[in-house]
Amino acid sequence: MKKMTSPHCGTVMTPLGLVYVGSDGNAVTEVYFTEEPVNSNTSCAVVDRALEQLKEYFAGERQHFDLPLAAEGTAFQQSVWSQLQAIPYGQLASYKDVAHAVDNPKGVRAVGMANNRNPISIVIPCHRVVGSNGSLTGYGGGLDKKEWLIALEKAHSGPELHG
Repeated sequence: MKKMTSPHCGTVMTPLGLVYVGSDGNAVTEVYFTEEPVNSNTSCAVVDRALEQLKEYFAGERQHFDLPLAAEGTAFQQSVWSQLQAIPYGQLASYKDVAHAVDNPKGVRAVGMANNRNPISIVIPCHRVVGSNGSLTGYGGGLDKKEWLIALEKAHSGPELHG
């Protein structure tokens, strides 16, 4: 269980359980599955907007998040997370594809570790990354959630409804 440390935060109930959103007041800093709801009086406009967009995403009504993000990580992690955001809704890429895209073709394991450390899951879509053979591997929320998110996106890919 991750420790909720953001000064502004909120949770939203989704078909996969509670999702926590943390913010520094200017940008989203954390998104992850949790079992603990948070006190809603610590929210802010950024958190409120993120919670609304997550509701739309889980309803199959949003294919792109329009949120300011501030994920803390190394330069390499930042490059991987940026590349993850380039993977289109409803599509998948392999860890090898991502490694090549960030100009580190031998860095497949490093890409996996960057995915593992992604502090803004769902919004930075690490669930769209699979093994070279198409197998579902590694997801902080659990492989069942990764499989569900991929199925949601496949069922709703097509013309964008929001954002």
